Amino acid sequence: MGRVTERRRVLRIRDGAASTRPDTLVAEEPLEIRLGGKPLAITMRTPGDDFALAAGFLVSEGVVGRAEEVANIVYCAGATEDGANTYNVVDVRLAPGVTVPDITLERNVYTTSSCGLCGKAGLEAVRTTARWPISDTPAVRVAPELLAALPDRLRAAQRVFDRTGGLHAAGLFSPEGTLLDLREDVGRHNAVDKLIGRALRSGDLPLSRSVLLVSGRASFELAQKAVMAGIPLLASVSAPSSLAVDLAAETGLTLVGFLRGGSMNVYAGQRRIDLRAAGRPRQPEGGHAR
Repeated sequence: MGRVTERRRVLRIRDGAASTRPDTLVAEEPLEIRLGGKPLAITMRTPGDDFALAAGFLVSEGVVGRAEEVANIVYCAGATEDGANTYNVVDVRLAPGVTVPDITLERNVYTTSSCGLCGKAGLEAVRTTARWPISDTPAVRVAPELLAALPDRLRAAQRVFDRTGGLHAAGLFSPEGTLLDLREDVGRHNAVDKLIGRALRSGDLPLSRSVLLVSGRASFELAQKAVMAGIPLLASVSAPSSLAVDLAAETGLTLVGFLRGGSMNVYAGQRRIDLRAAGRPRQPEGGHAR
């Protein structure tokens, strides 16, 4: 399957100059894992080695411990209305005599009773369940120079990272660049959840005048969390995935990646980036936007 990467056109800002060009993204798609035909879990992944991923998940859940306990693993056929296979659903069959556990896992963000899970299902689920549509938020415009300063401000506030060197960070900033809150965790998803949970407890949702900065890549889950909290701008020091860009475009979220020094890529929601100092975008150029 040739779905490891995808191409998207981005607004590229380098030291005050703006241009548009294509960029290569790591593909991100959902994989539904079924056990004996029953939905077990959903995970977001880059397609490839899906059977190994499913088997490893079952090991980690204590379902199997030896290769012979797995009879076979197959992709579900007929995953779309026209009978095509999306290769986003796998079914694991255990060997005869292997006890099938009671499947009561409820960690799924969304599930489906048919073999039709796809990226568009996740996009639609977020769009229809978001309590505070990003497109309805007050106008927030941030200059590239201000965005460029945020990673250093986030890093300077990472006290636990200084001691361990092994934590992700997520920070909430005002449109003026003031650090409002910061959480650290071994998982960047957890760090974002802590920020949103603290805002919930203090009555600050929706975070419609906030900028969310994460220390790792911008995945679909992180874009989803931003949208669900009403955050209009998500920035990352690393790359976004293709599905994160799709979700941002679908919901109106401004998504910035590769925020390093004076450089950044704006993948969606360019209207919130104040380009008055950077100038108008030039014509598309060849090569990669980094």
